[in-house]
Amino acid sequence: MIDRPAKAAPRFAFPAMLTGSAMLAFGPWMVRLADVPPITSAFWRLALAIIPLLVLARIVAGSNAAVTQGLDRRTVAAIALAGVFFAGDLAVWHLGILRTTMANATLLSNAASFLLPIWGFTVLRQRPGRRALIAIALAFIGTLLLVGQSAEMSAEHVIGDLFCLAAAIFYTGYLIVVDRVRGRIAALPLLALSTTAGALALLPLALSSGPIWPGNWTPLLMLAIGSQVIGQGLVVYAVGHLRPLVVGLSLLIQPAISATVGALRFGEIPGALAITGAALVVAALILVRLPERTSRPHRD
Repeated sequence: MIDRPAKAAPRFAFPAMLTGSAMLAFGPWMVRLADVPPITSAFWRLALAIIPLLVLARIVAGSNAAVTQGLDRRTVAAIALAGVFFAGDLAVWHLGILRTTMANATLLSNAASFLLPIWGFTVLRQRPGRRALIAIALAFIGTLLLVGQSAEMSAEHVIGDLFCLAAAIFYTGYLIVVDRVRGRIAALPLLALSTTAGALALLPLALSSGPIWPGNWTPLLMLAIGSQVIGQGLVVYAVGHLRPLVVGLSLLIQPAISATVGALRFGEIPGALAITGAALVVAALILVRLPERTSRPHRD
């Protein structure tokens, strides 16, 4: 991601990232409740969100401005690529959600929390300081403790686990492309157009995977509005203003929420290790937000 040290992040960027990540945490539950195949639920998540996102993008841009106004071919191609990455993420993640535990699905798909900062450190030469390394270590240990016994790696779940890891790779690619084009297009138009591209990419897969029309629209509507419109909308907005480390660590609140859902909905009561893990994740989030002891301003 592009570092812009001379420009401070808006005050709402970090809260938006946390809120968006929290909304996304309820996605696996809705996928399990849906009465269509997993790839089909991925398609409907995007398809049902297109019109609300286009309307919101038009409102934000102004009644006389088109969503695609000022876009060149390079930007359009990048947005289409982001949509394809996101379609791949949802397709393999939804397959994984039904083949492994909810804890594994959330944890492994959020490997982007570590892949994204690694991208910033290695490719973009954003060298981590001691505080950043401590935050990553706390977040990593906390996440492992958080899932505890629910995140067992077994032969029965290994295929689902691999699907979820593949989803993390796709999602990392999506976030990288999103960051590259955020300077050329506002968040809502970007999300609306990439969502449309992703839905078009998923449509052939959905048509070939089984029944496409659901009997119960509620889980799919909650996926579309809660996860795609609100959750992804806030994440896309925040990604343009925050460092890869902050974005990656913010994604780690999802396992904490999934553990809570598991406890309330499926009777998966967290033990002492899981509670300790959640505390470590929170500590990592707080640590990475503390001001650096240097006169050089940071993008955070």
